[in-house]
Amino acid sequence: MLYYLFEYLNKTMDIPGTGVFQYITFRSALAFILSLLLSTIYGKRVIGFLRKQQIGESVRELGLEGQKEKAGTPTMGGLIIIFATLIPVFLLAKLHNIYIILLIVTTLWMGIIGFIDDYIKIFKKDKEGLKGIFKVFGQVGLGLIVGSVLYFNPDVTIRTETAKSNVLQEVSVNEIKPAPVYEKSTATTIPFVKNNEFDYAEALSWMGDGYEKWAWLIFIPMVIFIITAVSNGANLTDGIDGLAAGTSAVSVLALGIFTFVSGNIIFSNYLNIMYIPYSGEMTVFISAFVGALIGFLWYNSYPASVFMGDTGSLTIGGVIAVLAIAVRKELLIPLLCGIFLAENFSVVLQVAYFKYTKKRFGAGRRIFLMAPLHHHYQKKGYHESKIVTRFWIVAILLAIVSIVTLKLR
Repeated sequence: MLYYLFEYLNKTMDIPGTGVFQYITFRSALAFILSLLLSTIYGKRVIGFLRKQQIGESVRELGLEGQKEKAGTPTMGGLIIIFATLIPVFLLAKLHNIYIILLIVTTLWMGIIGFIDDYIKIFKKDKEGLKGIFKVFGQVGLGLIVGSVLYFNPDVTIRTETAKSNVLQEVSVNEIKPAPVYEKSTATTIPFVKNNEFDYAEALSWMGDGYEKWAWLIFIPMVIFIITAVSNGANLTDGIDGLAAGTSAVSVLALGIFTFVSGNIIFSNYLNIMYIPYSGEMTVFISAFVGALIGFLWYNSYPASVFMGDTGSLTIGGVIAVLAIAVRKELLIPLLCGIFLAENFSVVLQVAYFKYTKKRFGAGRRIFLMAPLHHHYQKKGYHESKIVTRFWIVAILLAIVSIVTLKLR
């Protein structure tokens, strides 16, 4: 809203300094500072309210050190992340931008699903929370919305290879500079590969002429799968103090770099990557989101004063998935979100191996001492802080390698 106010003042009154709100970099920096202040200053009040309402975590006995001490710690702290993100976005972002609209819808949609899950656990005294099938329905519903908008909305385009104008080259007086051509496309990026654009529509080329119009049959299910997988991965990672918030902040920051360069015609030409019009505006949202996550860590680091609950973890996963899909970097998720992947796989492998060995030998066996993976290290005697710090280091390394894919092909 402030963006529109200062845009109006700049156009009608030409007040010095009001034009600075036109710059994504300025608004992103302001969004980060504002979200950080909101999450740290007002986060304490939210925690006090949650404690007053006796919205505390009921901890299951898993035989982990320090587990009992966490009983009663306020949960639903994801509300801090959501509000500290959305308030700066509403103030500073272009609210008519299709990518910003999608991210706001994602934040609220996944936040509501997580809130319902936490509400059932706390007030209905049901430790299982929202039934898994309803969570999946919610994730699939969001995937359908995001996939349909990205596929059908006319504002979601890319600049084609043939339209790469000579932005960084001199053009002679008599030379006609080609006009930029933007097109609807389901193209994405394959990391570490030269000429690395892959179009989902190509999977249907066997259908013959006109196969491109059926690309949604591949694209939308892919979006649903990614959103479901990443949100569940973030949910599983939220198991010890500061783990999910810290690793997510690193991943989102890396996506912010991808978003900024992909939405800037100069940088996209220089790096020879796909230019995605209007996508740069997501940098404002990302800055606010990172600021909210870091501010939340002020209270969530060991020993945690508040837990994010599913209200926060499902929201984080959904936002990361939508960001990656929107900036055409979804195939980079297994690397960028390697922590989520490891946590997810540890559970899948543990359950599958236990069932297999129980069926074959009559008694189930385990690969890990406990799943998800962070609990395995707890069982081995590592302190929570050491586990979290080392996972953060791995997340930073994965983020750096992901960013390097901009040039390393």
